[in-house]
Amino acid sequence: MSGFAADLKPILRLFLAERRRALLLGAALSAATVTAGIALLGLSGWFITATSLAGLSAAVAITFDVFAPSAGIRLLAIVRTVARYGERLATHDATLGVLAALRERLFRGFAEPSAARALAHRPARLLFRLTADIDALDSLYLRILVPAAVAIGAALAASLVLGLIHPLFGLCFGLFLAGAGLGLPLIAGRAARKHARQRAHGIEALRSRTIDLVAGQTDLLMAGRLAAQSKAIAAADRYAARADDRLNRVETRLTFGFGLVSTVLLTASLLAVAVLAETKVITAPVAALGLLVAFAAVEPFAALRRGALELGRTLLAARRIAPRLAVAAAPEALVAPLPGCAFSLAKVSALHENSAVPALQGIELALAQGEHLAIIGSSGAGKSSLLAVLAGELPARTGSVAAMATTLLTQRTELFEDSLRGNLCLANPSASEACLREALAAAGLLADIEAMPGGIDTPLGEGGLGLSGGQSRRLALARLFLRDTPLWLLDEPTEGLDGVTARDVLSRLSAMAAGRSLVIATHIRREAMIADRIVVIDGGRITEISRRGEAAFEKALDRLRPD
Repeated sequence: MSGFAADLKPILRLFLAERRRALLLGAALSAATVTAGIALLGLSGWFITATSLAGLSAAVAITFDVFAPSAGIRLLAIVRTVARYGERLATHDATLGVLAALRERLFRGFAEPSAARALAHRPARLLFRLTADIDALDSLYLRILVPAAVAIGAALAASLVLGLIHPLFGLCFGLFLAGAGLGLPLIAGRAARKHARQRAHGIEALRSRTIDLVAGQTDLLMAGRLAAQSKAIAAADRYAARADDRLNRVETRLTFGFGLVSTVLLTASLLAVAVLAETKVITAPVAALGLLVAFAAVEPFAALRRGALELGRTLLAARRIAPRLAVAAAPEALVAPLPGCAFSLAKVSALHENSAVPALQGIELALAQGEHLAIIGSSGAGKSSLLAVLAGELPARTGSVAAMATTLLTQRTELFEDSLRGNLCLANPSASEACLREALAAAGLLADIEAMPGGIDTPLGEGGLGLSGGQSRRLALARLFLRDTPLWLLDEPTEGLDGVTARDVLSRLSAMAAGRSLVIATHIRREAMIADRIVVIDGGRITEISRRGEAAFEKALDRLRPD
């Protein structure tokens, strides 16, 4: 249970921080609705019984006050209606507001460098966390917390009313109702927890595999895996259906249990008020009031049935979301290097999240302002990790890092379903029209953009659909040019481009990088040739540093892939 509390704590804290008043108002209105319902039913039973008995005697009928009880019934009916309407507005508005805040906080958590790198391998996970898991958390307030609090309040109120009729009757009723009414949902919740988790995993697998089928059907067909992917989708569907069936069985047993407890409780209450009325301890109208109060007090506990079945799914969502909701400490800005130096690394070691193998070990490296540096090595040698340390995205475990303000151009060109202008303005939201056009011209893309019907406001599809690979890379290059930082970090900037386009991109890059410091991680000869120095990295360690004009520099170039 301590683990559950730890998972729910950041979510509950966010609930209260975002909509504390609305959440408490919704709970109060829900309690008012139930209380008014219990009072309305009890008073109506008392009034009907008392009125019928008063009609048996003319003297009593003349003196019997029908106005005060009828006015009370009308008042309670109005209070119940208004409270129910207000409760629906308040609870749902508060819940939707909190879920929106959860999505924003979760998105910010997944935007952190370590999380972003992990999600790049499984992008569907972010979608499921932002949709299915967040939606699962609406049960926490609407179907678990509020119904449980209202049910306990109803039990206490009914126990107090029945205690005024007879203390032992009220005590026994309250204890039995609270014990059985809360015990059954807890037992059912425990039984359903595993099946609810299985259903959530099954639905996530079903969605993920379906997305893979739709998005990658051409690749699957070419690889002869289309039928296998369809079978995998059917298997996930069967898995989720089996979990649904088990949840339905748990719900059936819980419904039967509630019916049995209600029958036992109401039968016992009927016998109790009958005995009390027979012994003249209470009158018949009071007996009717007590019986109907007992009947009404049982109803709020039935609302816990849905929450019990959703408990496992809610806890699973909380466990998966909670780690990203914690407000991470803002990363410390990198220390500014000494004058005339673009960056300096002293005995730097770094480790990726959830990895036991160091990505970098004992790195000693410095770069002068205006100098261009190429980092070469085999895949996994540590080139991208070194760039991530310089960009401040991968913290150094040991050693010291000092670097000027940087801009990192990664291997992948990240474009969004927006206009060309919108994709450009990600680099510099305040850039003027002239600045945007200058950056496009410097990247060699302005003529292509002007030829488009919408010009710079031409909309792009998902992932930059509408541009060729070369145009997409040039657009990313234009974004780089819009970032006025003294140090540029490039991770294989021309990978995947044809030779002519790649050489044009590199020549434009070299022209724009004049006076700036440049670091290129590469395994292509044409990219390394614009460097003043070449660093060879292997296994996270620097094994060789050579300068242009040295034999080792030409030897390092010869080891690279030709243009």
